Amino acid sequence: MYAMSRLEIEPESCEEEESLHEVGNSQGPNELPICLDHEIAHLTNLKSRPHEHLIRDFPGRRALPVSPVKMLAGRESNYSGRGRFSSADCCHMLSRYVPVSGPVPVDQMTSPAYVSQFSANGSLFVAGFQGSHIRIYNVDKGWKFQTNILAKSLRWTITDTSLSPDQRCLVYASMSPIVHIVDVRSAAMDSLAKVTDIHEGLNFSADSGPYSFGIFSVKFSTDGRELVAGSSDDSIYVYDLVANKLSLRIPAHESDVNTVCFADGSGHIIYSGSDDTYCKVWDRRCLSARNKRAGVLMGHLEGITFIDSRGDGRYFISNGKDQTIKLWDIGKMGSDITCRPGFRNYEWDYRWMDYPLQNRHLKRPSDRSVATYKGHSVLRTLIRCYFSPAHRKSGGFSDLSIRASPSTFSMRIKRSNEIRSHHNRVTGAQVAALKHHRSAVRDCGRHPDYPTIVSSSWDGDIAKWEIPRDGPEVAFLLIGRRPRLFTRRRLAG
Repeated sequence: MYAMSRLEIEPESCEEEESLHEVGNSQGPNELPICLDHEIAHLTNLKSRPHEHLIRDFPGRRALPVSPVKMLAGRESNYSGRGRFSSADCCHMLSRYVPVSGPVPVDQMTSPAYVSQFSANGSLFVAGFQGSHIRIYNVDKGWKFQTNILAKSLRWTITDTSLSPDQRCLVYASMSPIVHIVDVRSAAMDSLAKVTDIHEGLNFSADSGPYSFGIFSVKFSTDGRELVAGSSDDSIYVYDLVANKLSLRIPAHESDVNTVCFADGSGHIIYSGSDDTYCKVWDRRCLSARNKRAGVLMGHLEGITFIDSRGDGRYFISNGKDQTIKLWDIGKMGSDITCRPGFRNYEWDYRWMDYPLQNRHLKRPSDRSVATYKGHSVLRTLIRCYFSPAHRKSGGFSDLSIRASPSTFSMRIKRSNEIRSHHNRVTGAQVAALKHHRSAVRDCGRHPDYPTIVSSSWDGDIAKWEIPRDGPEVAFLLIGRRPRLFTRRRLAG
């Protein structure tokens, strides 16, 4: 039997849970019922619901959402008894401010941008380009260009990059089994990919030649001691950085492993997604000589392009070439593949063809996903999707999806938790579409603390999106215990 980890709720959420029970016993028009459709909706409500004293409009009635002015007044009056916003308060506040103002140019290159990401604390931003350049920008210093890394032994393109948790090292991969690691602490403007502190290259190919397979995805573990990678030889690899050797190879799928990640901070659980249409879960503590998976999640009709974990060892989202994002609960995974996809009766290649219209409404009979989100396109390249950082930290669910279609190239933001007047449900409603780029938008990054999104595209542009300029600087609300709120108009006048 496979033992699942329990979902933990932060202690500060207890007040919100009590509030939910209080609300369920009353009959106000804007209240949330006690019985929610799914555990995700229940957890989302607990962790994105402001303090009960802030919700009360007048006796016997509660109103959502709560205005920023009322939230600030409640904090200054110390309604919660903490003297600060809780994570649920921050989540509620941030959910009202979607970064749709822009774009503001960050950089422009002559080669397509394939990957982009913020560091864990948001102080650095990394963008990787097909033309062998990896550029690092210092966000805290006004997006100042800091370092240009020229990739070594590049094959085709930079397929993925990953920053170590301490932001000292960066790894990058291409269509080669050699993953390179670079010390990014140097203040030098240019680096020729030579490593000063660790070693030159990490060989993920134990017995094969230098070009035997390519690596599509590489990620650091939370403690920075290991790397996990997905490859074109249908396998998952784990590299031990301390011992400086390959520690594990799992023949995981029947086709390219396009995406892998650790499920949580323990490093025991790994998620993988492949062109064989399956998402699989691997528990390294239970791997036998046969490399038996912990479970499989079926639902996509086409290959998986990306997986993002919520970080709790239970929930993750996946993007698929069937033009859907799916939300998964590994508590629903099966032990066997019960229904294999049938042979296509049509010719289709996502790299240069539109997805057949007649297939957009198809559903796999054995679909085990919790929710499915549609309305975006997954074409041309391995498009990515993410949980919102603010929602990831406080338990809510929201994701970024990126659209790449032949005529319109845009980034779409979808909200998978939406608090309505009477209930909380998973809606998948589109919140915004950010249009700017002239070619496919393959990746984007969202700042962990500020309402800022940065998109990277095959047109070579790196563009930044923020909250509207006439709105309050919400980020000031979330940093420190009791900072003051300033609007742009107040700052200017």
